[in-house]
Amino acid sequence: MKVENIKTVGALKKAGYVSKSIQAELRNNLLDKLRKKEEIFPGIKGYDDTVIPAMERAILAGHSINLLGLRGQAKTRMARLMTGLLDEYIPVVEGSEVNDDPLNPLSTFAKKVLAEKGEKTPIKWMHRSERYAEKLATPDVNIADLIGDMDPIKAANLKLSYGDEGVIHFGMIPRANRCIFVINELPDLQPRIQVALFNILQEGDIQIRGFKMRFPLDMQFIFTANPEDYTNRGSIITPLKDRIQSQIITHYPETAEIGMSITRQEIKLSDEARKQIVIPILMERLVEQVAIEARKSEYVDEKSGVSARLTITAFETMVASAERRMALSNDKKTVLRMTDLYAAIPAIVGKIEMVYEGEQEGAVNVAHRLISAAVRAVAPGYLMDISQLGNKKKPEAKARYKEVLSHFEKHSVDLLSDSSDKEYKQKLEAVKGLEEAVTHFDLAKDGSPTHLRMEFLLNSLAEYSVLDKKTLGRDVRFVDYLSSVMPWQEE
Repeated sequence: MKVENIKTVGALKKAGYVSKSIQAELRNNLLDKLRKKEEIFPGIKGYDDTVIPAMERAILAGHSINLLGLRGQAKTRMARLMTGLLDEYIPVVEGSEVNDDPLNPLSTFAKKVLAEKGEKTPIKWMHRSERYAEKLATPDVNIADLIGDMDPIKAANLKLSYGDEGVIHFGMIPRANRCIFVINELPDLQPRIQVALFNILQEGDIQIRGFKMRFPLDMQFIFTANPEDYTNRGSIITPLKDRIQSQIITHYPETAEIGMSITRQEIKLSDEARKQIVIPILMERLVEQVAIEARKSEYVDEKSGVSARLTITAFETMVASAERRMALSNDKKTVLRMTDLYAAIPAIVGKIEMVYEGEQEGAVNVAHRLISAAVRAVAPGYLMDISQLGNKKKPEAKARYKEVLSHFEKHSVDLLSDSSDKEYKQKLEAVKGLEEAVTHFDLAKDGSPTHLRMEFLLNSLAEYSVLDKKTLGRDVRFVDYLSSVMPWQEE
């Protein structure tokens, strides 16, 4: 059907157009995509066996949906992607505020125009990208905003009495007729406003002031909510919860690999940064592990959650740190370093909610603890016997690093975040036995550059308590434990 050639109701009927409800559109297009094995929610990762099948079943059932989960779990994104399941275009009576179907009008305006002009009534075509409306639930939202109210200015201008339906100013929900309508953070909506949604969800109609009107809206409702909101800021009242037909629980990535793929997809880097900065998989894994450690940390409020935005912003900050270093040292290329991870601490602390113990510890100190925990968690997958360093029954574990540890009996190493690549490499190469210690280990399996492996080994030895690590901002000093009592100084 060439919609550009159909401009009147008569032409629409002649073309054989058949009206469908929005639930029928979603259902039919979903089934079509499933049969063709097409991706239903592009860019959504980690939900293939959990959330996405539940969403598909709810759509096929024609249900309203409540996506329940902690922050940063792609709830709103999934709702927005549902527009891809709508028909590309639908006809609308031209000038209608509520997207009236020309073959099944609702509003007084559309009925009047159709009565006057008949099949010559002009129509316009509404693209599916326009059929999405979203409202963040805040305490100041009122019924007039969502449903509508009488407009005295409209009544005066049109010289209408208050008993005429023409004086109604429609709110966001009626204006989203034949659309997907999303209310984010539903528990924040005041109970009396939630009550106003009862009829819409159950009967599909609205009531405005004293008007006796039957207004069967054709809408797909999606709500999002955070479980913590049920106790902290509000709740979904029981009668409304009963009318929301499907509640789907979202979750964080179940593996580090899924989290890393999400971060790769979402980070925004300049073309210059992508060309000039090498981003080793090891650094991707460490950033993802920081989020994993935060989600189970005793200092972080687990009920609040740790958003996937932590890894995204931390990664972007690490790259920015490397870009800044290149500009200062006039290097043409560089590799992400462990010190860049410390530069990302401002991005990390902004994404975590502390419990009382965390507040007492201090946000920056908690971030350092999370990075340390991430190194300890990742190191055994790369470095042979690193986790056995403290085991007296396995002296060979410490023997592997004997030459490196011996070097620190007389020397220390300062790794400065802003040092050039040449200075950085010289510092690491000065540690006897360090390069040999990482040559044959599993760090090479993901293509990590040699000097990053060397830096990672020093950090790992410090986290397993055979070296001491001093941090001063983004700069790090490695010393043995005897030297650790000495003040920070350049050799």
